[in-house]
Amino acid sequence: MSDLESLAQRTADELVKNRAGAVVGVLAGDDSAVRAAGSAGTDDVFEIGSITKVFTALALARLTVAGTVSLDDPLAALLPPDAKVPSRDNTPITLRHLATHTAGLPRLPTGMLPRLLLHPNDPDPYAGCTTPMLLAALARTRLAATPGKRFRYSNFGAGLLGLALARRAGTTYADLIARETALPIPDPARLIQGHTRRGRATPPWHLADMAGAGALHSTAGDLLAFLRHQLDHADDPAIRLTREVKHQINPFTWIHLGWMGRKLHARLGGQTHLWHNGGTAGFSSFAGFDPDNRVGVVLLSNTQRPLDQPATDLLRALAPSTASSEA
Repeated sequence: MSDLESLAQRTADELVKNRAGAVVGVLAGDDSAVRAAGSAGTDDVFEIGSITKVFTALALARLTVAGTVSLDDPLAALLPPDAKVPSRDNTPITLRHLATHTAGLPRLPTGMLPRLLLHPNDPDPYAGCTTPMLLAALARTRLAATPGKRFRYSNFGAGLLGLALARRAGTTYADLIARETALPIPDPARLIQGHTRRGRATPPWHLADMAGAGALHSTAGDLLAFLRHQLDHADDPAIRLTREVKHQINPFTWIHLGWMGRKLHARLGGQTHLWHNGGTAGFSSFAGFDPDNRVGVVLLSNTQRPLDQPATDLLRALAPSTASSEA
């Protein structure tokens, strides 16, 4: 077993101490490895939750490069003519704002949170997020900030972006992603069983027309191939565009189109990480890479327990600068 395989296996074995199963993918330079532990296999399909947003944003970038849309197109131009889209300070919500979570929209569609509080055990909370429901919620929304001014993470906004792009492309969201990002769309029957944080089996989620916020399923191998493409083709016009757009959140963190970014403190190695995590009722996920050191990681689990810290630790362990400083 290679050093990379051993590192991936040790990480997976550690994760399943409090999770049903886990798959870990790592890449460093031209080498890669995928290893599994617990109830998960290396080819199993997982809900990847909000990592979906990276693919929604890449589809936006590809359509922008093709001239189908512009980042500064108003959302209203891509929705039905009778849709009521809020604005603030005479500033409309644009596609750029949706992809960078700066539209001023709430995290969930307006009116959805009270329903979730009344039904906290709803096994499929987004199943009712159809286009009419989302547009009705949008019409009732008051923006918390002028679009473009402030970062406010919003599943609602990402869902609207996916809906708008699919409408403009004249296709379904799943077909749009397959066409514009080349991510394989697996058979839903291959989805592994998910578990709550306490280990109880839970049914899969269906996001209806909120798909752009978190509906995609994938494998560790397919996501690792996606990270490899991000590293090897940084000069691709669409990939370059996703990273050229940048909204600073604080001195150490920012957001591109889709990817979150962070600069680690010098004491932690000082690396730059581009990443996104995901979580549903029965799954957790993380995909991230260090473009300077050409390393990347994918962590998937069929238990709803965050993976951010072990994923960050793994990315740091893979970076040559970290390895040399700790030797």
